Amino acid sequence: MGQDKILGLSDAEVVARRLGRTPQGKFEVVVRDANGEPTVICNAPFLNDGTPMPTLYWLTSPALIRDIGHIESAGGVQRADLEVDPDELKRAHEAYAAERDTLIPEDYTGPKPSGGVGGTRKGVKCLHAHYAYLLAGGDDPVGRWVQDQFE
Repeated sequence: MGQDKILGLSDAEVVARRLGRTPQGKFEVVVRDANGEPTVICNAPFLNDGTPMPTLYWLTSPALIRDIGHIESAGGVQRADLEVDPDELKRAHEAYAAERDTLIPEDYTGPKPSGGVGGTRKGVKCLHAHYAYLLAGGDDPVGRWVQDQFE
């Protein structure tokens, strides 16, 4: 069993520890690892202070964050952007934004989060965000590309 469960920490404590700070908005754990520890969280579309939060799914697994960081530092963002079908990626951004937007009350009139995966409107911004979306059940071609890099 992982260190976080051994210490008996709550999900909120584990996520705060992994972020290095208290989360600034509401979230729920949507994917857990084999030990039951948070792997992906789903963020509310707004932080506690009302600031729009475009990143719906956030990766919290230290091992996955590290491994994907290695892919990114080796030019992975640019490679994924070149290798993934742009139409398929556009559909993933649109689906992500639509899913996030369903969490915003219809009568809300303030600033809203925008963009697709990781807040971007086009292309690839962050492999971590795409992989988190894939793990959470999203049809994300960049997330699948990242998964292929692990094999």
